[in-house]
Amino acid sequence: MAKIAYILLCHKDPEAIIAQAERLTEVGDYISIHFDARANPADFAAIRNALKDQPNVTFAAKRIKCGWGEWSLVAATLEALRAAEAAFPRATHFYMVSGDCMPIKSADYTHDFLDRREVDYIESFDFFESDWIKTGMKEDRLIYRHFFNERGQKWAFYQSLEWQRRLGLTRALPADLQIMIGSQWWCLRRKTVEAVLEFVDGRPDVVKFFRTTWIPDETFFQTIVRHVVPSTELDPRTLTFLMFTDYGMPVTFYNDHYDMLLAQDFLFARKISPGARALKYRLGQLYAATDVQFEISGEGRNLHKFLVGRGREGRRFGPRIWEAQATLGRDRELLVVTCKKWHVAKRLVAAAAERTGIPMLEYVFDELDGPLPDLGGVGDSLDKRGRHRRAFLRMAFDAWETDRLMICIDPSHIDLIADFGADRAKLKVLEIACDFSDVYLEGHARRIGLAGDQTPADTLAALLPTIRSDFAHETERLRDAGFAHYQRMSEGRSAQENALPLAAFLDITEETARQIAETEYLFSD
Repeated sequence: MAKIAYILLCHKDPEAIIAQAERLTEVGDYISIHFDARANPADFAAIRNALKDQPNVTFAAKRIKCGWGEWSLVAATLEALRAAEAAFPRATHFYMVSGDCMPIKSADYTHDFLDRREVDYIESFDFFESDWIKTGMKEDRLIYRHFFNERGQKWAFYQSLEWQRRLGLTRALPADLQIMIGSQWWCLRRKTVEAVLEFVDGRPDVVKFFRTTWIPDETFFQTIVRHVVPSTELDPRTLTFLMFTDYGMPVTFYNDHYDMLLAQDFLFARKISPGARALKYRLGQLYAATDVQFEISGEGRNLHKFLVGRGREGRRFGPRIWEAQATLGRDRELLVVTCKKWHVAKRLVAAAAERTGIPMLEYVFDELDGPLPDLGGVGDSLDKRGRHRRAFLRMAFDAWETDRLMICIDPSHIDLIADFGADRAKLKVLEIACDFSDVYLEGHARRIGLAGDQTPADTLAALLPTIRSDFAHETERLRDAGFAHYQRMSEGRSAQENALPLAAFLDITEETARQIAETEYLFSD
């Protein structure tokens, strides 16, 4: 059975560190602590004194003064790793954590999880080929030497880098290594840790190279492990659940995130707010609990993205500026049908196209498949369609040799509709308002990844009002947009009542509009 030696790097909050050590060792696991040498000596003394009689606790033999982005973080990790490897011969796995991490599964579940597969869990992606680095320096992290701390010595850091660039003082990478990158929150088997430490002792040239790379805690272990372990024994993922905001900052979890965290397919979570005492207490109790069943749904990242990044003007992002050169054509008319229930809009435009002969497109900015004329490469992907939306639709007008085109657009894409409204062409908008039952909203949450089959009922129930409110806000945005030719049909109205806005939208007689509005099963789910 797996026995874990936790490798803990920390620099503050001695009470929390003591509690974490006691919690993780209570069930027979181990912990090796490195407390930053820059931190308050009294805090470290308090930790040593509180844990001195704990046989499953050890401390790094040497404390390092740590700085973000420096080799010192790797050096501190190696010190704690050596101490754990020597002190705990029965440890089968070594799991890297921080003072902000908390378990989100029980010890029984964690041990069973690690026993299932004979692999190491560490993000390890090719440094140059992967897109793991989203912004900032990439190759410069490696080919130049970084002697200063980017946060504490910013001027010296960038001045040194600029001088090296001007003088062409690049350096070669270790010839026998494929440089890898990934999260520093890994879990390695004992034989892997032994191989890594042996490699470090035998390759001072590699250590020297990484000493002056930038942010080596994202490349050192990721590279060495990939070098000493067959790829078949690596799972390139982290077992610690963590998310980042649009601005590259870690997402912090609070008391009301308990159920969501337990539903994620991870063993730990980071970062837990220091003030989330109730969450810390419940997660602490959970680790030692037995016979706990976990329903894994894994919707955490999609849920967070939905709640904070819905792109609502005035709430999250400002208005966007689109390219002004492309146009649909001054004498053309674009008929936009917008409806949250896509099947309703599709039925309506199909019936309208049949009776009026107006060419139609369905949700082409959301669905890649669907009837479409040959538009060349611009229609090959949703990304291309969105980026070149005016050119895309202009080509559709041209392909069908028409001056009127009908298209379905999801009401969340108010930016698309507004962009077409700013075009020289005439824009007409028809909103189809529908009723949304809880069953429909639950299905919608699952379709877009906010929930899974195993999402707890309480979590789902709490989510539905937010989705319903979001739908209502999309309607308000459409009304507030002030489109000159805006009409609205509604599921709650009769076919005769809906015929009036539909006739105005399509420029047809009320009788023809009524026949379209009477389309069989138009609003059925």
